[in-house]
Amino acid sequence: MKNTKDSRGFWGTLPRPFIVLAPMANVTDSAFRRMFAKYGKPDVLYTEFVSADGLLLADEQGKATLMRDLEFTSAEHPIVAQFFTANPEAMEHAATLALQLGFDGVDINMGCPDRIVEKQKAGAMLMKNPALAHELVAAAKRGARSDEIDGIPVSVKTRIGFNKDELEEWLPVLLETKPAAIILHARTRKEMSKVPARWERIARAVEIRNSLNSETIIVGNGDVVSVEDAVLKAAATGADGVMIGRGAFGKPWLFSDKPEPSLECRLRIAAEHAELFEELLGDVKNFAQMKKHFKAYCEWFAGARELRASLMETQNAAEVRAIVEAHCK
Repeated sequence: MKNTKDSRGFWGTLPRPFIVLAPMANVTDSAFRRMFAKYGKPDVLYTEFVSADGLLLADEQGKATLMRDLEFTSAEHPIVAQFFTANPEAMEHAATLALQLGFDGVDINMGCPDRIVEKQKAGAMLMKNPALAHELVAAAKRGARSDEIDGIPVSVKTRIGFNKDELEEWLPVLLETKPAAIILHARTRKEMSKVPARWERIARAVEIRNSLNSETIIVGNGDVVSVEDAVLKAAATGADGVMIGRGAFGKPWLFSDKPEPSLECRLRIAAEHAELFEELLGDVKNFAQMKKHFKAYCEWFAGARELRASLMETQNAAEVRAIVEAHCK
């Protein structure tokens, strides 16, 4: 039966402008997301990207490890599962799995500059292969049953170009596939994050979308430091929503409307984060992944450098808690 609701699924129900927490490799894991769900949830959460090829082709142990990246709680809705692949069969399989697991949407990574991903002709390499990009969106829609009443929407996260700005050519190609949303990082793949994001190109993306009478939602991404900044950028560009990535590091309360917590509270939140990481992921991920978070939690206060150095040497959550409590005293 055809879907009589908004074909964009939950994306079409969000307030404007809405705020999304970006998918980030080895960052947006279940512990990270739960901290935000508790202290200040954004309008939409994403998983870190997951290999669709692995979900289809890995051995049972490999698949089980990947499935840990797809665990979430009811408090995290709406939540989108992001996948990378250059294989339409794998994409359809992953999208079917996301639907079965209860995700609210599926996102295809078409912007990641990671060389391992690019060797698979996935991620940012898809900007060089419009035909395959079309196939992947179609496959994801089949797997997610996007055209049916009980299906979920498919979105695409990408950039404004590969080696150069190709927005004028690339965006219409994607819009032809009628994704529910396009999340656009306002830099090229070549630029990585070495230059300021060009938000005027987000405004141009909105113009292109409107000129083609498309209903696809446009979400801007790049150099957003706060909710206030996101609202201003949405107003200036006409974007439906804004995605925040690095600006959310070390700030699980970022999306809350409550006052920013005290330094003591912030540090105890850091310890709680470490404990949750160990509890949920300690058997599959190295505790050293918490170091990037410690760096973000320990900034801009007297003694931050010394505390950060101590936390970088920790091997487990108990050591983190002990250092934090000693500092707070």
